[in-house]
Amino acid sequence: MIRLKDVTAGYKGVEVIKNINIVFKKGSITSIIGKNGSGKTTLLKTASKLLKPYSGDIFLNDESIYNIPGKQMAKKISFLPQIRNIPNISVYNLVIHGRFPYLGFPRIPRDEDKAKVEHALEKLEVKRFRDKNVAELSGGQRQKVYIAMILAQDTEYIFLDEPTTFLDINHHLEILEIIKELKNMGKAVIMVLHDLNSALSYSDKICIMDRGELVAYGSPQAVYSSGEIERIFNVKCDKVYIEGKSQSQYVFSI
Repeated sequence: MIRLKDVTAGYKGVEVIKNINIVFKKGSITSIIGKNGSGKTTLLKTASKLLKPYSGDIFLNDESIYNIPGKQMAKKISFLPQIRNIPNISVYNLVIHGRFPYLGFPRIPRDEDKAKVEHALEKLEVKRFRDKNVAELSGGQRQKVYIAMILAQDTEYIFLDEPTTFLDINHHLEILEIIKELKNMGKAVIMVLHDLNSALSYSDKICIMDRGELVAYGSPQAVYSSGEIERIFNVKCDKVYIEGKSQSQYVFSI
């Protein structure tokens, strides 16, 4: 598991998140929600060792992540940012980037690495695009290729910053179903989502950030019942059970 203990972090001396205590476990999906500027992405970057905290510590299986070399961390934790430059590269060559933490010098992929890439391409159903330039793909196709790269990296903990942003509803739901599959593979998925219904419907745990502080953390039902979503977002939230699908959806209104 990854555990944040009394973590405060930010940029250029300005505290953005304060005194965060939270645990992320394998085999689960945690969604971080909150208004713009609440510290969601800062929490994601700090927990994944991309941003060093001003105080506190972060542990991976009871060892401080700051005692773990970078290459070893890249075999444990992967991070997919929201905003990325579109590389001038083929789909196959992008996905094989996920294997770089496992390669020595020179970076010559082994049979094992190639097998991981082929599995990722097949799992994300992007094998037919293997020789295409990433820039030629649609937004949904491109996002699946990036997740294929993350799958090829084969880490236990996957951090995703807004993985469904700018996608149409079909690709939006497709990506969320893929994320469920990653969880079923025993991985921990920690993601920032703006879509509150998707966060509540697909997650095992919900983390609500408000002004840099963690104000609620628990199951979707517990967080829904706490009233914090309605308070922070200034909306009314109703839970609706869908007959025949044995699941609930959440409806928001002003």
